[in-house]
Amino acid sequence: MKKSVEKYRALCTREQSIPLFSQAWWLDATAGVEHWDVALVESAGEVVAALPYMLKKRYGFTVLSQPALTQALGPWFSESARKASIRLALQKNWMEELIDQLPKFDRYSQNWTWVNQNWLPFYWAKFNQTTRYTYILHDLRQEETLWQGLQANIRGDIKKARSRFGLNVRCDLTLDDFLPLNEKTFQRQGMKLPYSREFVRKLDDACVKNNSRAIFIAEDGEGRRHAGIYIVWDKNSAYYLMGGGDPQLRNSGATSLCMWEAIKFAARVTQRFDFEGSMIEPVEKFFRGFGAQQTPYFFVNKTPSRLLRGISFFRELRAT
Repeated sequence: MKKSVEKYRALCTREQSIPLFSQAWWLDATAGVEHWDVALVESAGEVVAALPYMLKKRYGFTVLSQPALTQALGPWFSESARKASIRLALQKNWMEELIDQLPKFDRYSQNWTWVNQNWLPFYWAKFNQTTRYTYILHDLRQEETLWQGLQANIRGDIKKARSRFGLNVRCDLTLDDFLPLNEKTFQRQGMKLPYSREFVRKLDDACVKNNSRAIFIAEDGEGRRHAGIYIVWDKNSAYYLMGGGDPQLRNSGATSLCMWEAIKFAARVTQRFDFEGSMIEPVEKFFRGFGAQQTPYFFVNKTPSRLLRGISFFRELRAT
């Protein structure tokens, strides 16, 4: 194992500000132990900045990216009480060092966590950025405030699910109970599942081991499972990771009910609830209905390979 990875593993065990998706155990489960690495900056023997990445080689190209079901990676910086001007100067130097440590690549592409709002040194290094959005409930302490923050249609769905359909949200079911609901959603949309069952099982095993996941499935009196969601969390935030539902039971309000129960649960284990966002309009509308704050995050990329740039151009041209 590389020394940089060993140091980063040790850092993850003691540094709570490193997000869940950047934790070494998460990357082991999603990328595979041999397929991720990290750039590190040290000062006075301490790691002050890190940039983990998944490294893939395909068709002769080297791609630095992030694994499936990993919302964001990007740089992590040691928290500092220094005033803003000094902090920005340090981050500039750290980001330049991180960039210099990256292996030679044909493409780099990562979503950065919303906490990182400074990508300027990457711009100077000829990287590109697209702003995307997630929705976050930043304060979970008052359940009544959260309830009042829901849009009327979401509150109506939750009440309908309970009263008219008699749904009960179970938290004692397993991944094998959840996966059929998840798969049905992709089937309904005519989309290929972007991950295998084996991949999700490996991730689920790691999440269970680290006490960082919960499954919520809405079931009626006849034992029919209407919808389910899968969340993960760390000490800073919970994240909506996967969802699904039976297309024949879509009008029961089950998804809204599951999401509401997940938010209430998250209030007991962490500080925030991140819906992970979506640039798909109907999904964005649904997440927005829970009263969460629209929060920008960056998709940062660079493609030095002319051939890959050409392939991307023609794909975009065919899509128009």
